[in-house]
Amino acid sequence: MEKEGSVSGEEHEETGQADMDSDNCEDEEMEEEEGGDKVYLPGVTLKEGEELVCDESAYIFYHQAQTGAPCLSFDIIPDKLGDKREEFPLTFYIVCGTQAERTHANNVIVMKMSNLQKTMKDSGENSDESESEDEDDKPELESAMMKHTGGVNRIRTTVIGDKHVAASWSETGKVHIWDLTRPLQAVNDSSVMATYTRTGASPPPVYTFPGHQAEGFAMDWSTTTLGKLATGDCNKNIHLWTPKDGGTWHVDQRPYSAHSASVEDIQWSPNEENVFASCSVDKSIRIWDARAAPHKACMLTVEEAHQRDVNVISWNRHEPFIVSGGDDGILRIWDLRQFQHGKAVAVFKHHTAPITSVEWNPTDASVFAASGSDNQITLWDLAVEKDSESAGSSKDEEPDVPPQLLFIHQGQKDIKEVHWHPQIPGMMTSTAHSGFDIFRTISV
Repeated sequence: MEKEGSVSGEEHEETGQADMDSDNCEDEEMEEEEGGDKVYLPGVTLKEGEELVCDESAYIFYHQAQTGAPCLSFDIIPDKLGDKREEFPLTFYIVCGTQAERTHANNVIVMKMSNLQKTMKDSGENSDESESEDEDDKPELESAMMKHTGGVNRIRTTVIGDKHVAASWSETGKVHIWDLTRPLQAVNDSSVMATYTRTGASPPPVYTFPGHQAEGFAMDWSTTTLGKLATGDCNKNIHLWTPKDGGTWHVDQRPYSAHSASVEDIQWSPNEENVFASCSVDKSIRIWDARAAPHKACMLTVEEAHQRDVNVISWNRHEPFIVSGGDDGILRIWDLRQFQHGKAVAVFKHHTAPITSVEWNPTDASVFAASGSDNQITLWDLAVEKDSESAGSSKDEEPDVPPQLLFIHQGQKDIKEVHWHPQIPGMMTSTAHSGFDIFRTISV
């Protein structure tokens, strides 16, 4: 997995300035011609006189945000604003990490995005009225930074007791744990923010593990045992973290090292507290039981899970499925009840470049999202089957895509991660070199 440097200007790189806007779908998804509109598929060459325009009716809302240096990894911070909330305006929180050109110019950033309005035009709405957006309806962004030594390869957050914490993988080879209490207070209270900014507050990590012998990307918090963490590095080693009293961790110095190359991603089982999965540049996916000694803990392996590096995996919260994405651009669905046979139950080939992120929808067990280096985010639904009535229809009438492909989102450059919001149905956030996209489609 490649690490990317900053392409931002010097001033923004130092300050970590962030901006947020409602998006006008400037990056387009539809092909318009004199004979009418038709769906544009990535890779299609436009004919003379054709241009791409975004179908704004495909989004319930669509907003964008930018930071100075690119933040190529982030996570959603759980909040107490309620579950299944769909009433506008929306508010949510993320933690992200920068990849600035200079090692000491990096930060962990806590961001609050608020006043997110619906952007889909209601039927009969006057376009002139919608364009003259009231100042009060514009989205707002507050951010509080903590200095981070080295670029942030990956960052993940969890809640331990009443405290929000985050773990970050640094390009220096260290893993840091951060207490997000103070920056969260700052983005929620202007007086706290004023003090935070005036004093140049930057809470240091509450714990640092320097024991990995190389940098890494793989990282996941357990959802069944609070504070339990697994981290994997580019030297093929995985270390398990167990929380101790006093806000520290015990990190087992004995690595789980059955992989033969860089560990790219880790996922804890959502219901088995000692079981986790990992994927690697060695093309394999492995299932581990942490109760066993590290050299005996690898219980199941698919050696050739993909034709090339396996970059990312996601474990379904409701069904015994894992989705994986590789450098081959292919998405595979694995049924853990048949995992030992080494054959995926579904294979999807649509992306034309390496898969950079996959994640199951937190509430709909059949839906997942994927992002790729081909600048696409795709939404999939395993429950959809090919319509037999349309099987004989003309190829000109139906796009040549898998029937399970629900939606293609474009507009960002070099997309790295995409995450669903667990408390706002259908809402997705993605990050790329060009910034953040925040949206909900009409499909999910």
